[in-house]
Amino acid sequence: MNDHLCQEKINLFYARMAENKQKPGPLMPTLHDAQTIFGYIPLSIQKIISEELGESIAKINGVVTFYGNFSVTPKGEHTVAVCLGTACYVRGSKNLMETLENELKIKEKETTPDGEITLVSTRCIGACGLAPVFSVDGAIHGNANVSKVKETIKELKELPHETN
Repeated sequence: MNDHLCQEKINLFYARMAENKQKPGPLMPTLHDAQTIFGYIPLSIQKIISEELGESIAKINGVVTFYGNFSVTPKGEHTVAVCLGTACYVRGSKNLMETLENELKIKEKETTPDGEITLVSTRCIGACGLAPVFSVDGAIHGNANVSKVKETIKELKELPHETN
């Protein structure tokens, strides 16, 4: 198991699983707890869930990879999401995504090597009147353009880094 999956987190996770096992349908709450505690759900954690809940790895992995709020890889401290829904797309959100990929030197669904920023796409976020939009940690930036994206990324990179 990876070093950053420290024993304290493992102990907390086992306690949450014990609570979830007392309720009907413990898989989804357990996966949500795993995502919250570890920040992602690697195969090593999926194996623990499989053993504890008596579910197959295939089923667990299928659920983890199906739902967008679960991740099998670590996510960054900050998440930048570009809306690629119809209204945003026709108003240029693809250019925003390409700019972010170039600025961050990563592709969609990847995290910068320093672990600071994860880049994702999303479908409609309900701000079509402000299209194109992107968000940083859930804060929406509307009527976006390449300059706004570059400025926002510059500001994000200048934020103090969280130390472990």
